[in-house]
Amino acid sequence: MTYEDVLRIVELVKSTRFSEFRLKVGEIEVHLRRTNGAAPQQEPAAPPVAVAIEPGTAAPARGSERQFPPDVVLVRSPMVGTFYRAAAPDAAPFVQVGQHVEPDTTVCIIEVMKLMNSIPADTRGVVSEFLVENGAYVEYAQALMVIRPDPEAG
Repeated sequence: MTYEDVLRIVELVKSTRFSEFRLKVGEIEVHLRRTNGAAPQQEPAAPPVAVAIEPGTAAPARGSERQFPPDVVLVRSPMVGTFYRAAAPDAAPFVQVGQHVEPDTTVCIIEVMKLMNSIPADTRGVVSEFLVENGAYVEYAQALMVIRPDPEAG
């Protein structure tokens, strides 16, 4: 089931008088509920892929707080899911520590409900550190890696 399939299901249910709808296909489950005439809600919905990057400090992870120099960029997870450095277990990683990246360079993927979401660097610079192990579960806005920006990359 693709994201587009889910959107079609939502539109179909909107056009009916159902107050609740559940569908499970394999490991994917869609639950829609209409309350007080409001539009149905989809649970869970994968957010659009967009990477928030911030210079400075990382968000606290499980009670620990790590400080980063102000001149680095943290690539953060735009969603909850599983972090992978490569497209397949036997494939080469998208990027390595020390590698130069451009804003559109794919640096990793986050798997959500069997959908692979490419995460771009969104900045020009050099990958200096990975903060997450390959195959690890990541939270929304969790810092994934550190990029040291090129001086001319405002």
